[in-house]
Amino acid sequence: MGTGNGPHRSGRVLELGSEVGASAAVILLHGRHDSPERIAELAPRLGGRSRWFLAPSAAGGSWYPHSFLDPLERNQPWLDSALAAVDDVVERVDRAGLPRSRTALVGFSQGACLALEYLARRPARYGAVIGLIGGLIGPPDHTGRLDGTPVLLACGDNDDHVPLARVRETASALAGMGARVRLEVRPGGAHEIDDTGIAAAAELLDSMTRP
Repeated sequence: MGTGNGPHRSGRVLELGSEVGASAAVILLHGRHDSPERIAELAPRLGGRSRWFLAPSAAGGSWYPHSFLDPLERNQPWLDSALAAVDDVVERVDRAGLPRSRTALVGFSQGACLALEYLARRPARYGAVIGLIGGLIGPPDHTGRLDGTPVLLACGDNDDHVPLARVRETASALAGMGARVRLEVRPGGAHEIDDTGIAAAAELLDSMTRP
């Protein structure tokens, strides 16, 4: 796998903390027209001084050019390259010796869609996958088993970009693959991260390293 010759090849990865002595790794995926630095601002709110945060960068600030609701082919080859960029970071965590059960994917908006699509296409038992306002990018027809991977989907019911119906569809699809899905819907919530979603995410990340 890996980034290869796709649009996101040679993308930089921002790191907070270190693999040395880390109890868990958290891969942060930024949103459209955004940056690793912005998504990394969430790290202190997600807690855990012994966590190793890694935030890859999308070419031009976006993982794919069109809506996640569009046909898959409209977002190629950017989507495949984005998935490969996440592969690179996951494989780096693997090489550091941290198990998948202590590896989390956390994304916001477009990054949330990418994290959830990655989980569906690369099924394994991860420590946690957190989609802060996002849903599966393609049709929810994936196979494979998630073996109890905890998944948090946090969104509002008044979002012009991410319909609640798609988030619910995503929850059902991932639960059907064996994930333990928690859906947090904020009444009146628009396209923004709220304190309730962050608190639920921090709680889920804490659970990765509990005895």
